[in-house]
Amino acid sequence: MSVFEFPVSRVPDAAEAPSLRWGIAGPGWIAERFAESLALHGSQRVTAVGSRSLDRAQAFAAPRGLRPHGSYESLAADPDVDIVYVATPHTAHRDVALIALGAGRHVLVEKPIGISAAEAHEIADAARSRGLFAAEALWTAFLPSYDVARQLIRGGHLGELSTVLGDYGEYLPPSHRAHDPALAGGPLLDLGIYLLALATDILGEPDRVLGLGSPLANGVNGQLSALLGFPGGAQATLTTTMLGFTPAQLTVVGTEAALTFDGPFNSPGGLTVRTADGEAHRWEGTPGDHVAGLHFQAAAVARAIAAGQTEVAERPLHLSILALRVADELRRQAAIVYPGE
Repeated sequence: MSVFEFPVSRVPDAAEAPSLRWGIAGPGWIAERFAESLALHGSQRVTAVGSRSLDRAQAFAAPRGLRPHGSYESLAADPDVDIVYVATPHTAHRDVALIALGAGRHVLVEKPIGISAAEAHEIADAARSRGLFAAEALWTAFLPSYDVARQLIRGGHLGELSTVLGDYGEYLPPSHRAHDPALAGGPLLDLGIYLLALATDILGEPDRVLGLGSPLANGVNGQLSALLGFPGGAQATLTTTMLGFTPAQLTVVGTEAALTFDGPFNSPGGLTVRTADGEAHRWEGTPGDHVAGLHFQAAAVARAIAAGQTEVAERPLHLSILALRVADELRRQAAIVYPGE
């Protein structure tokens, strides 16, 4: 039986990170989980919440002891807010992030950081021009399991990389915002962005992009598949859908071994490495949901800001822009047009 040694996760204890005062923009589903994760883990403090609706902000704030704001401008001007977590629908990410940056606040923007590479560039440029921190809240990139996988991949333990295979599908009912064309609907920005983000993080920038989409009756894309080709011959085959649940696994294939993330691959969990002799080896990560995992990104952001950095090593802005550049090309091929384009 072959021996395969997994590296130790380098993710520090979230409780050891410096504490920031967080303002949440957009009191929705992901904001609820972010606030709960920070309350249960680590040292970060949510102090305020903002919404275009003061009633919604107050409903979110009251049980959590937060200050409610009836506009994003008011939230960004709050003197007890160090950083704004942008948790609005995708189509508002750029505008809310720019409001916060304009008020001198750092930003962590829910994935995707914008609905296009151009929007991501705007946020990056605004942050850099002001010397402020900005990052995309792609929580997977900050998890201990991904750090272990990153060390295996970048350390050459899988050999020469040839393939990334990934799927991510969930059933999103017609009432979900993903079915709304005015909110950049479809699975690409909610689910598929994870596939594009990790594939490009692992293999780099593709030089060939082939996409196939399936529009629904309302014009929103229901599912999308992508074949990406990379310099040197590596490929990625990716499929996302909002029409039903899939295994949600991601496999990275190399000449020496293949690494598979437990499904759902974007959440905390375990890893399986199958070496070239056919033997399977396990890294037993603890499965978890957003509440169990969102605090890792907040702690990483706090450490970076305390060190005077304006980006995080786990998810630098150029990678966020790259993933959206690929998404833009897939949308072009599938004739997917978002609001304002």
